[in-house]
Amino acid sequence: MAVKTSSRLWGQVNGADVFLFRIENESGAYVELTNYGAAIVSVVVPDREQQFENVVVGFPDLDGYLNDTCYIGSTIGRYANRITNARFKLDNKICYLDTNDGKNSNHAGNSGFNYRVFAAETIDNGVVMTLRSPDGDGGYPGALELGVIYTWSADNELLIHYKATADKNTIANFTNHAYFNLSAFKSKIYNHKLTMLSDNIVDSYEDYTPSGAIIPAKQKAFNNNKLSDKFKIDESRVEGLNLFYIINKEAGERALTNAALLIDEASGRSLEVYTDYPGVFLYTGDYLNSTSPTHTGNPAKPFDALCLECQHYPDSINHPNFPQAILQVGDVYDQSILYKFGTI
Repeated sequence: MAVKTSSRLWGQVNGADVFLFRIENESGAYVELTNYGAAIVSVVVPDREQQFENVVVGFPDLDGYLNDTCYIGSTIGRYANRITNARFKLDNKICYLDTNDGKNSNHAGNSGFNYRVFAAETIDNGVVMTLRSPDGDGGYPGALELGVIYTWSADNELLIHYKATADKNTIANFTNHAYFNLSAFKSKIYNHKLTMLSDNIVDSYEDYTPSGAIIPAKQKAFNNNKLSDKFKIDESRVEGLNLFYIINKEAGERALTNAALLIDEASGRSLEVYTDYPGVFLYTGDYLNSTSPTHTGNPAKPFDALCLECQHYPDSINHPNFPQAILQVGDVYDQSILYKFGTI
């Protein structure tokens, strides 16, 4: 089955052209992307009745992304998740980063790639987006060249492939921050069922920075559980999850590994997640909020959708016992995430 890619000019940011890309397969299922933040704009896939609807939070125009503070659909870099105290030591030098989460740095602070216009070109079944990040960008050492390759298959599989090099030793951790709701936003995510192929999690403090301990998931484990069953719910508030799950796999395993399964029984839609990253950060959208209306016509609100962010360990550079995410001169960063949409 043929997959076709098209594009149209969507606007400009600081004189750079921003495009909206569509990759569509013969069934009519499609993905929309933009080179602003190398972001996923929509994923339109069928339910069990073959009704095609969008299942990710996104905006109908560029302004929504320019006003966004929740990383909606965006590529995250240079380092996904938090760096404690916004600093780290590499090659006997202390690097100081942007602080944007209290005293910590989250998703690279104000220098995050979600604010950048990527160069982009279409290929038969996808889009290749590239960005050059200069030495010292946001406090990170080394000039970095990043490629983000999106492809969409006849089987409704969205593959995201990251490739990067740097001219100095640095740390790197790229992911995508799509927010999923398989009901196509007919309800919040409380009744979505989740399976995480993970027995262990990274323990964290109240500010979501890692303590350094790796602990059994126990009551935070997901085995086809309703999301709301794992939430703390009282009269005043709902508290969801903001946790890094370590994928069960053999040490050194580099193949794409099954990491998670998300199901919405009402619509019959499913999402399988495969990755060669060591873990998945589950964020249930507790703080999701948008000033601009999304595709639904309404602003995004808490628990409208969740993120399954495949990535390296958070803050690993400050925890020698964690697997490291150091990109050395001469090495190539090469990681992938596969989102497979289907029905049950």
